[in-house]
Amino acid sequence: MPDTPESSVRTPVESPGENSLPCVMTFNASDPSGAGGLSADITAMSSASAHVLAVVTGAYVRDTSDIHDHIAFDEEAVADQARCALEDMPVLAFKVGFVGSPENLSAIAEITTDYSDVPVITYMPDLSWWDELAIETYLDACVELLLPQTTVLVGNHSTLSRWLLPEWEGDRPPSPREVARAAAVHGVPYTLVTGFNAADQYLESHLTTPETVLATARYERFEATFSGAGDTLSAALCALIAGGSDLQSACAEALTYLDQCLDAGFQPGMGHAVPDRLFWAHDEDDGEDAPLTETATDSTLDADDFPLDTTRH
Repeated sequence: MPDTPESSVRTPVESPGENSLPCVMTFNASDPSGAGGLSADITAMSSASAHVLAVVTGAYVRDTSDIHDHIAFDEEAVADQARCALEDMPVLAFKVGFVGSPENLSAIAEITTDYSDVPVITYMPDLSWWDELAIETYLDACVELLLPQTTVLVGNHSTLSRWLLPEWEGDRPPSPREVARAAAVHGVPYTLVTGFNAADQYLESHLTTPETVLATARYERFEATFSGAGDTLSAALCALIAGGSDLQSACAEALTYLDQCLDAGFQPGMGHAVPDRLFWAHDEDDGEDAPLTETATDSTLDADDFPLDTTRH
């Protein structure tokens, strides 16, 4: 693995008390299906031993198969929720998921600007269920308002490519590094690109900057289709960074956690499968009920072997 630049995104904000968990704030929509949104954030972040300050930005109308609609909250309601909690508790990392409107993006960008030393993990989900004009308006606002505040952008390779490289031409898809270059134009220093098609039976995730790929992990494809994987990964990454992990170690552990969540996934309804984000709480193999930060399994990715590791996905 080549020499890599310092990838720590720890925040100098005053740490919580000795007996406290690190606080993280997430902006996301309520998901009544439990597949993604705030449901994914709260369970994944809690599994990483973080205290979650969950700001509701709206609500999905969805089941495990499809998103049928979304109802956005007023931006003042979003800002009031966040600022009230922030005045009380020191937050060590922000996560921003789908927040429903350019106005909400603007309110969140103002908040993250005020807390400029706190890292921001931005997750961009697939928005193909939404109205085409609404998608364009939302993504334009995200580029202008949120990406300049973003520390790590997380997203599926196809989603990020369509968004950041809409005029891409050529026989091959853009590489993760080329996606990272496109994100860096808007101020993003690090990009975690997931779901890159490496081969017929494998998918890869790449942590990259415009200059270099910092780390790569390869996974075998699952036959099942999952909802909520991206929210799960980005939430775990956010919580691990808040807990003091450097970026590369946090990515390795978050990807291992997601792999275990998907391996233990289940189908609660008639639609897609859902990651079991609390798999560790009912693991009968080792008899130990431990959160993510205390779990040790044979498949755990360490930062040192992250670039070459292959696990089930």
